[in-house]
Amino acid sequence: MDVAARIKLLYERNPGSQRIVNAIRRMAERASSRVGEPIKIMNFCGTHEWTISYYGIRSLMPRSVELVAGPGCPVCITPGSYVEQLAKLSTEGYTVLTYGDAYRLPSLPGSKYRSLEHARSLGGRVEIVYSFVEALRIARKRRSENFIFFAVGFETTMPSTSIPLHAGAVPENVLILTAYRLTPPIMRYLVEKLGSESLHGVIAPGHVSAVLGSNAWRFLPEEFSIPTVVAGFEPVDVLLAVLEILRQLAEGRPRLVNEYTRVVKPEGNMVARRYMWSTHRVVDAYWRGVGMVPRSGAELRDKFARWSAKEQLGLRDPKEFEDLLPGCLCGAVVMGKARPTDCPLFLKKCTPDRPYGPCMVSSEGTCRIWAENIPEDLGI
Repeated sequence: MDVAARIKLLYERNPGSQRIVNAIRRMAERASSRVGEPIKIMNFCGTHEWTISYYGIRSLMPRSVELVAGPGCPVCITPGSYVEQLAKLSTEGYTVLTYGDAYRLPSLPGSKYRSLEHARSLGGRVEIVYSFVEALRIARKRRSENFIFFAVGFETTMPSTSIPLHAGAVPENVLILTAYRLTPPIMRYLVEKLGSESLHGVIAPGHVSAVLGSNAWRFLPEEFSIPTVVAGFEPVDVLLAVLEILRQLAEGRPRLVNEYTRVVKPEGNMVARRYMWSTHRVVDAYWRGVGMVPRSGAELRDKFARWSAKEQLGLRDPKEFEDLLPGCLCGAVVMGKARPTDCPLFLKKCTPDRPYGPCMVSSEGTCRIWAENIPEDLGI
C-alpha cells in the first residue's frame, strides 16, 4: 500500500483528520515566523513512530515541520554485552528466557555468538516467552533446570517483574538479568546533548506515561522551554499533539499538555510505581550507541539480590562504547541525529529478515518501522 492509499485510509478511519492537518499547516506558518525553520518535533515512542510512518503523516506536514524519531525502542539500546554473556550461559547449563525481539538482538562485534538466536542454533538453551508470568510458569514446571530471564524494557514492563518479586512468587531456579532503562533521564540527556534550541517540541510516550504519569515530563517545558504533549497512538492523537505543539510555539508559551487523558493520569499508576521502586533502585546505565546516562537504569535492590543474575553470576555492565557494529548508525538514529535512510546499510546489508544493527530488530525500532512501512515512499 503506497503512501496515498494509507493517507486515504487515515482520512476514512478518522473523520476530522483532514481539518486537523489543515489547521497544522496554518499554525506552522505562525510558529515558524516566531522560532524559524525547520521546526523539529521529536516523538519518543516507537509506537508513535509506527503510526507516523504507516499513515504517511510526515508527508502531510508542511515543509517547515520535521517529525524526528527518538530513543523509543528499549531493545535498540540494550547493551550487546548482555546478549554475549547470556548466549555463553545458554551453553553452560542455563536456559535463557527472552522476549521475541531481544531473541534476534545483535551481540558484540566479533563475538562467537551473533545473537541469542545464533546461540540456540549452536546448541544453546534459549526459549522465547511473551511475559515474565509465562517464564515463571515454565520454571515451576521444570524445577531441576536453571533459568535466566532477560528483563528488557522501559518503565512499562518493570511492574511485570516487580510484582511477582514483591509477592515472593519467583522460584529459586530463576535469575533475572535486569536491563531496564528509564525514559525521562534519557530525554533530559538528549536535550542537553543536542541543545534545547535544536528541538522545538516533544510528543511524550503514552505507554510509559500510563505508569509514570504525565507529570514526569514537566521538566521539558519548565526547564528547557520545550512544548510537550503526552499523546495516544491513534493518528488523530499524533496530529492533535503536533497541532498543540505548534500552537504553543506560535504563542510563545511552552507547557505540558496531556492529550491522552483517557489512559494517562498526572500521577500515573501509583500502585505500579510503588511495586517498581520497592524492588528496584535507580543507577547510572549504559545505552547502546549512546553511552552512560546518569540515573537512567534500574537494578534489583539488595533485598532481592538472590534473583539477580549480575550479583549471583558476576555478569558485567558495559562501561564504554563496545557494541557499535561497523557502519551502523543506530546510535545516531535513536538520538534523533540521523534518519534510517542516512545509514549506508539500510535495506542493503541490514534488512528486517537479516538485521545487522539493533534498530532493525524490534517492531519498535525506527529502522524496522521505516523498512516495513515506507520503502515505496522513499523510492526503494
